[in-house]
Amino acid sequence: MDPLGAPSQFVDVDTLPSWGNSCEDQLNASDSAAETYQEETLRSPFLYNKDINGKVVLWKGDVALLNCTAIVNTSNESLTDKNPVSDSIFMLAGPDLKEDLQKLRGCRTGEAKLTKGFNLAARFIIHTVGPKYKSRYRTAAESSLYSCYRNVLQLAKEQSMSSVGFCVINSAKRGYPLEDATHIALRTVRRFLEIHGETIEKVVFAVSELEEATYRKLLPLYFPRSLKEESHSLPYLPADIGNAEGEPVVPERQIRISEKPGAPEDNQEEEDEGLGVDLSFIGSHAFARMEGDIDKQRRLILQGQLSEAALQKQHQRNYNRWLCQARSEDLSDIASLKALYQTGVDNCGRTVMVVVGRNIPVTLIDMDKALLYFIHVMDHIAVKEYVLVYFHTLTSEYNHLDSDFLKKLYDVVDIKYKRNLKAVYFVHPTFRSKKLTSQNAKNLK
Repeated sequence: MDPLGAPSQFVDVDTLPSWGNSCEDQLNASDSAAETYQEETLRSPFLYNKDINGKVVLWKGDVALLNCTAIVNTSNESLTDKNPVSDSIFMLAGPDLKEDLQKLRGCRTGEAKLTKGFNLAARFIIHTVGPKYKSRYRTAAESSLYSCYRNVLQLAKEQSMSSVGFCVINSAKRGYPLEDATHIALRTVRRFLEIHGETIEKVVFAVSELEEATYRKLLPLYFPRSLKEESHSLPYLPADIGNAEGEPVVPERQIRISEKPGAPEDNQEEEDEGLGVDLSFIGSHAFARMEGDIDKQRRLILQGQLSEAALQKQHQRNYNRWLCQARSEDLSDIASLKALYQTGVDNCGRTVMVVVGRNIPVTLIDMDKALLYFIHVMDHIAVKEYVLVYFHTLTSEYNHLDSDFLKKLYDVVDIKYKRNLKAVYFVHPTFRSKKLTSQNAKNLK
């Protein structure tokens, strides 16, 4: 109700029933019988989880009418797309939204950008651009659509948003098959809630009448509401259910890194031991650890120049300034170089990040923007263990990163980058690059 008593057109997400509460009595009635038999049955990779189900809402309606922290707008690269979702958001938000969008200078496919909600009940609007679908480029489309959902959720987490209302990002105009896209949407949200569920209270899927049936059919696969529903849904999961974060996995394109590169494999038994092998030697050198001179740091602390807590707080503030700038600045020119990207995991399950040296024209680009792009890409990667693979193949003198840049990178990045970096692999090094790498490692101490 508004102050004059007229009913509001907006819908409070807290009044909507969660997915976990839909058909709850009917589902729970069979749970006791399912519990015993479930122990002997193969479990789904998407386990029955009442807490997660309580955060998810399926609602048939216009996303622009949701009263939540942020709603999602699907658009094109110039953020001027004409589609039912965008048209409704622009109409209800008012003319100020168009002015705000002009400041964003567009949005790349898979990215997410933030504006105010203006006259909407939602405080913010997160704009994202879904991929154009062509069957021969299916892998690229899947990865881009995953990035849309993941980046929206990541932005919501970073901005401490309690609730997010999703439209169906894959608009019909872009030709993405609804069922394929729904699999990606649901599993990405599921995996995000598994890892970061404490940061978001509600995720609403706002769908049209045509989309509702597909979502109702596939939601039990990723958000089973009982042990029995989990068991019944298992055979209907697709072959590719993504990695631990829901990202599509293409096995033939993954980089595989053995425990001891170059070492002969003695026998199958050692290979089967897997993680039982001592991995302490990996990443133990100075460059991989990226640690400063510990004695020097302690001496400064003992001399009373700065307390350890003050140092950490000062460093964190500095890093947050860089991170805020990285999120607000247009880095599309650096991204187009394709010099830094994620590609699969190693056999320890650690994310593998690739740096392609020949794609970094050091003398032609703004290296501060390159640093901003590195932070923009790596901030959510570095929260878990990862490895770096640097390809020095076919580089020239115009591609060599100098020690000043590496020192600045080391000084700026958050402690998680150094703590979770477990190994650095240098592919096709030259004699000169070996010498420079050794010198840089010493300078970072």
